[in-house]
Amino acid sequence: MPRSLRIAGAWTAVLALALTGCGSSADGGDATSPKAKAAASAPDRIEPLKTRPDPALPATVTSADGKKVTVEDTSRIVPLTGSLSEIVFTLGLGEHVVARDITATFEQAKKLPVVTRAHDVSAESVLSLKPTVVLADTSTGPAEAIGQIRDAGIPLVVFDPAKGLDDVGPRIDAVAKTLGVRKSGDELRSRTQARIAKVRGAIPAAARTEKPRVAFLYLRGSASVYLLGGRDSGASSLLEAAGAVDAGKESGLRRDFTAITSEALAKAAPDAILVMSKGLESVDGVDGLLKIPGVAETPAGLDRRVVSIDDGVLLNYGPRTDQVLKSLVEQLYGSAK
Repeated sequence: MPRSLRIAGAWTAVLALALTGCGSSADGGDATSPKAKAAASAPDRIEPLKTRPDPALPATVTSADGKKVTVEDTSRIVPLTGSLSEIVFTLGLGEHVVARDITATFEQAKKLPVVTRAHDVSAESVLSLKPTVVLADTSTGPAEAIGQIRDAGIPLVVFDPAKGLDDVGPRIDAVAKTLGVRKSGDELRSRTQARIAKVRGAIPAAARTEKPRVAFLYLRGSASVYLLGGRDSGASSLLEAAGAVDAGKESGLRRDFTAITSEALAKAAPDAILVMSKGLESVDGVDGLLKIPGVAETPAGLDRRVVSIDDGVLLNYGPRTDQVLKSLVEQLYGSAK
């Protein structure tokens, strides 16, 4: 499965959800546990910088697709992915955003009109909002829509997608540079990296001894799509930062995702399973997950050890990645120190 299709499928969250915990073995591994309910009730919001951005324009940048683009006006911004929206809002430019992708699930963005779903852009909808700059990434399409927006004379900048923790800072820098707010970008990068470092520094000692094997499963029960993440799924960086082993990657899966089979799960032998919250919901929770062939027989299935994190933030690798990592750690290790 190409990365563009993987990301498009991964970001189909329709409602703004909070970080949702399915619990570790310490709290019963049940999606209805008190810890899970508390996480589910937490507000899905971004935290903008306290300092007001001061755009220095025009800003000329080289787009990821090789085109040189000059941005002269940031009064009407259209980010075509949820992860880009998150960065723009956190930089303090949210009041200038006039549309959103369906994957921008956080509270501050949810009243904006949706102009793209699962990376399927409606050029007509974008242009009707008279944007002064459009932000996309290499998985955004179709190409005809991107071309139509550019042909209308709108500055459109394409970014490389973030694939791991090392990409968080450079991606923030790239967006900030494009919008002429480098100083705000420096501040946000420093804040984000410091928060990630704080979470990593607080990972319990149990992680060093346990090194749990975690399989990332992509689930869409309504479409009967059940996939096991491999080396390029996007989750490895988070799992390894949390002191875990990416079971799919370690078992030799070279692709991003492969269809779940009993044999593949037996080889991966996960101690825990990581899923997106909407994916878990689509299979009717942990009980439904255990009905997928091979899952119940894994150590994770036997212990009902499932970690669930909101679709809208799990693989963003942006300003809220520290929250994702913290939730992952708490669900894996519970209150262990």
